Amino acid sequence: MTGLHISKAHNMTTQVQNRPAASFLATVFSAPMALVAAIARWNLTRQTRNALSRLTDRELLDIGLRREEIDLIQ
Repeated sequence: MTGLHISKAHNMTTQVQNRPAASFLATVFSAPMALVAAIARWNLTRQTRNALSRLTDRELLDIGLRREEIDLIQ
């Protein structure tokens, strides 16, 4: 029973000691991850605008858009 209590205490100490490292890693990786997400959003918007630009005016009207509204899509 004593060994179990020591093991639990050791695990709790290890978890507390690892928190600063996890926080540091989250901080370090948050900027690159935000950049990747921004690039992915930009690319999706670019692809959507390109696809809509290839439609005829009639096709755009069928989906409720006018050609001048394509650039407003975010």
